Amino acid sequence: MAQTPIFTLTLNPALDLSTSVDEVRDGPKLRCATPRFDPGGGGINVSRVINRLGGRSTAFAALGGASGAYLAELLTAEGVNFLALEAPGATRESLAVMESATGRQFRFVMPGPEWTAEQSSAAIDAIVKAVPEGALLLASGSQPFGVPDDFVLTLANALASNASILVDTSGLPLQQITKADGAGLHLLRMNAEEASELAGGALKTGAETADFASGLVARGVAETVIIARGSEGSVLASVQGRWICKAAEVPVASKVGAGDSFVAGYVLATARGDSANAALACGVAAASAAIMTEGTQLCRAEDALALIAACPVSAI
Repeated sequence: MAQTPIFTLTLNPALDLSTSVDEVRDGPKLRCATPRFDPGGGGINVSRVINRLGGRSTAFAALGGASGAYLAELLTAEGVNFLALEAPGATRESLAVMESATGRQFRFVMPGPEWTAEQSSAAIDAIVKAVPEGALLLASGSQPFGVPDDFVLTLANALASNASILVDTSGLPLQQITKADGAGLHLLRMNAEEASELAGGALKTGAETADFASGLVARGVAETVIIARGSEGSVLASVQGRWICKAAEVPVASKVGAGDSFVAGYVLATARGDSANAALACGVAAASAAIMTEGTQLCRAEDALALIAACPVSAI
């Protein structure tokens, strides 16, 4: 199926380790189940799901050390195309432990190496040289220490009109983006808690959420703004309209990976030429499917496709 080229960017990837134990408690050694290793980080996870859904993408990943080399091996084994950026240190690792007795999940995330301004600039130069005209470039996940908060805006300016920039980030980088009138991003995504913090008060309804998203669109921050409202689904605002897509009712195994699965479903549908509301349904279906999988696993393609019909879209 024809699609626009997709690139994802992960400056702070992680080698994800997941396991389980009967009970988490301090003191004695805890005998864990056989561990599972996965390549992780926002953009990497998006590329992995795109690959599962039958699409194609190239993942920019900042890799370093033995953990980075192992992460690269895992990506290759999954058939995910990637371009390695030089990281200033070893790729971070993360640990997720499921407590079998209660179903609770404990997640431990390491910080990753610290960058310099020069290394950030070098990464932008490498990306600009590699991304072809007309491509979609998704910057997703947390930024490493030392990377300027306005990195994405600088990257968008460097690419100018050559590529459409999509962003799914948090914290200070997200704050910088939402203050940038006329930034002209193709897409900005966040969750309801982040949106409420930026709005200065709780966004209690889908309509209030859509009003906030529409304000960002009107200021030229992004052409499309999507805000996830958990089990309620996701709200999308653009100059074409405002919609909310209800999440499918599915058994909850783990909420880890739902956001990345959403972005993958939405971006792939967009790259294939689907309308905004149709792409929204694809994203919510992929997120719902991810909730059905355990631990740090992402959505299964068959689940995501089957759930599209259970994710209705309505205008706000």
